[in-house]
Amino acid sequence: MSSTRNLAALPCGRRSKWVVLAVWLVLLLAVGPLAGKLMGAEDNQASSWLPGNAESTRVLDAQRAFQPVDTAQAVVVYQRAGGITAADRAEATREAAGFAAVPHVVGPVVGPVVSADGQAMQTVVPIDIGTNGWNDLKPAVEQLRRTAAADSHGMTTHVTGPAGVGADQAEAFAGIDSSLLAATVSVVIVLLLLTYRSPVLWILPLLSAAGALAVSEAVIYLLAKHAGLTVNAQSAGILVVLVLGAGTDYALLLTARYREELRRHRDRHEAMAFALHRAGPAVLASSATVVASMLCLLIAEMNSTRGLGPVCAIGVLVALLAMLTLLPALLVIVGRWVFWPVRPGYGTPEPTRSGRWAHVGAWIGWRPRRVWVGTALALAACCVGLVSLNANGLSTAGTFTGKPDSVVGQQVLEQHFPGGTGAPLTIVSTAAGAPAVRAAAGTTPGIAATTPAVVHDGQALFRATLADPPDSQAAKDTVDRVRAAVHAVPDAGAEVGGSTAVVLDAGRAAGNDNRAIIPLVLGVVLLILALLLRAVTAPLVLIATVVLSYAAALGISAFFFAHVFHFQGQDNAFPLFVFVFLVALGIDYNIFLMTRVREESAQHGTRQGALNGLSATGGVITSAGLILAGTFAVLGTLPAVAFAEIGFAVALGVLLDTLVVRSVLVTALTMDLDRHMWWPGRLSRVPVAAAASAPSASSASSASSAPPPGQP
Repeated sequence: MSSTRNLAALPCGRRSKWVVLAVWLVLLLAVGPLAGKLMGAEDNQASSWLPGNAESTRVLDAQRAFQPVDTAQAVVVYQRAGGITAADRAEATREAAGFAAVPHVVGPVVGPVVSADGQAMQTVVPIDIGTNGWNDLKPAVEQLRRTAAADSHGMTTHVTGPAGVGADQAEAFAGIDSSLLAATVSVVIVLLLLTYRSPVLWILPLLSAAGALAVSEAVIYLLAKHAGLTVNAQSAGILVVLVLGAGTDYALLLTARYREELRRHRDRHEAMAFALHRAGPAVLASSATVVASMLCLLIAEMNSTRGLGPVCAIGVLVALLAMLTLLPALLVIVGRWVFWPVRPGYGTPEPTRSGRWAHVGAWIGWRPRRVWVGTALALAACCVGLVSLNANGLSTAGTFTGKPDSVVGQQVLEQHFPGGTGAPLTIVSTAAGAPAVRAAAGTTPGIAATTPAVVHDGQALFRATLADPPDSQAAKDTVDRVRAAVHAVPDAGAEVGGSTAVVLDAGRAAGNDNRAIIPLVLGVVLLILALLLRAVTAPLVLIATVVLSYAAALGISAFFFAHVFHFQGQDNAFPLFVFVFLVALGIDYNIFLMTRVREESAQHGTRQGALNGLSATGGVITSAGLILAGTFAVLGTLPAVAFAEIGFAVALGVLLDTLVVRSVLVTALTMDLDRHMWWPGRLSRVPVAAAASAPSASSASSASSAPPPGQP
């Protein structure tokens, strides 16, 4: 026990606090400049998102033998309602010749091709994706759009196809790091001001969280640059929200316990050491839950999901380190005045013991079984909305919250050309088997046309145009039929890729990830809770409540997505991402509550311990939940549906966990189960009367530091 307290005292010693501060300042000066380079290390190429072992991914690799650079096709669409004229065709031909000189355009420009109804034309322009993913598509597509619109003479023009969509995605994510950071910091500042009601205290948690973000971004940049860690726009954006949100949560818990201990100790160094000793295990267990849950993503088939795991785990670990070292040092250095105007004076009463959460606990205590049954039924009713969940992937139009040019262009293209124009299937095979493979693909229902095969070094490549829109279910069904047909050609080694095949393979990989990772995360979290609480019943109860909360949040979110926001569906990875974040982060609040309840139960019995624990932690956990929900809600401001949906669902789930599950459901269950909550641990065998009369370590410490009689 003494060694643990000595370790806890290291960041807040009279001399060591200055050492801790100096180490962090040197660290930030050394690695801070690297944090700004993270965006340049992002890998937004298709391979950073796709399942590594999928057939479509292998086709992408095989294509490099025919064209050494990754390309995406831009489709320039011209439309004139009265019909395309000879002058229109001549102008489009002139522009097509000029497109070849646009930077990043590679290979032959095909077109213009006039539609069968004579009202539209299309020109296909291959663009080098480069090493920066969609960021290299954006300038080329913008120039194509300017050129096509400049001399249109009344025609409407659009640029669509995979390159047009990629450029619009790059535009949607432009400045995501800086905008997310600014919005998240603003939310954190406002909520910290409301929480602390102090004009200065909020600065220290925010500085600590910002320092953690800078260091974590620098570490991730170094790993991406030198150790092969994959970072894309998705993981970099979520990192900002997670580090600031989770870091601030840990800061709130520690600061609240420190403020409580300042009322019991004259010396602020001793108060912080005791606060770290008592709150440290909860913060460590909380961060361990998040880190372990994130590392479970390493078994994912989807590269984007697998890469997100270590990125977020590193961010949380650095946030934990900052909140257990830098923040305590800063708080002790500045002293009690930082809590102004309500300074926690030595010997003053703790206000949480008689606050609103004490009244909530008392209300629950009258009929705990009725309360938890009623709450559970209400949450179960919210799960009905799951029937509206449509996590089968997003169409091109459904990817954006608005309607960019590529979406409009795709709709025009589908009106006048076969649905899969601009996004054909890519089929590779042996050169000897190419004729039979092409014949098998060309006669498959759903294929409108095939191109002649290109042969290189014993391998052949050709393309097949889909009759249906490339993001439709009909097109995905065609991919399966084409694969079955070409795989049946003997000794041809044929494989099918292309954008539709990519979406199909990604959806199936995401489904496999859901089935593998969700049970694994539950098992890991259950084990951590069992070790922390030294019980079996309590961890099982907590896991059950978090799963119920997750299902309720998903049900409510699905209803809003379908009937309020009118989103077309959800990304395939949506259920998994929301689950991991809600279970890993939502269980935090139960850890914060139940570690305090266990501490109080050893002194007062479980029923009174639940009331005391809720009273002591209710305010800080509610504030932490509001801040975390607010930071994730910032994702909802992005013009990308996948981000908006994740942000909304996680924010809603965190609020449910904070205000309903933790405060009402878990507290009521704990009161109803009483000492059986701790089975088979020691507390489950201690009668209530004995527990109420036995002094605990916390009470002994509090008694030793209590003011002597007659001293204020």
